[in-house]
Amino acid sequence: MRANNFVAAGFVAVILLGGSAFAQTATPEARLKELGITLRIAGPPPANRANAVRTGNILYVSGHTSQWAAKGQVGKEISVEDGQKAARQSGLNLLATVRASLGSLDKVKRVVKVVGMVNAPVGFAESPKVVDGFSNLMVEVFGEAGRSARSAVGVSALPGNDPVEVEAILEVE
Repeated sequence: MRANNFVAAGFVAVILLGGSAFAQTATPEARLKELGITLRIAGPPPANRANAVRTGNILYVSGHTSQWAAKGQVGKEISVEDGQKAARQSGLNLLATVRASLGSLDKVKRVVKVVGMVNAPVGFAESPKVVDGFSNLMVEVFGEAGRSARSAVGVSALPGNDPVEVEAILEVE
């Protein structure tokens, strides 16, 4: 039996296992440490644009590629599983930008909307499965607040022939 309660940017999960219960409270920054994830330092944007733009309590985060070692189309040169890993890496790169923009991931209230683009051949129908690599990371870090509205589309090419690019809209403090 499992029960989950999530609060703001962090979450509280109460899990019942064989009659015993324990609670875990974690902020997104604490979850990164628990998961053994170290984010890179976000650099300046590669072009005449911003990596993220804040207006009020909304942070619009530009598309982030995975900068994955493997290049090419998912379903052709790259497996779906490796595409999921690339999508997760895109998420880590995006989180580094969010932290640089806000000072802490603990200021994220909710991942609102995500658009995932998968470099794929014509007819590739597994883009949603690939972008799950990103979405799963958001839930690992933000709990239920990481579960967003989402689009996952296949495209014929991405910058640097990267397999995945993801952008996001976040509600922030």
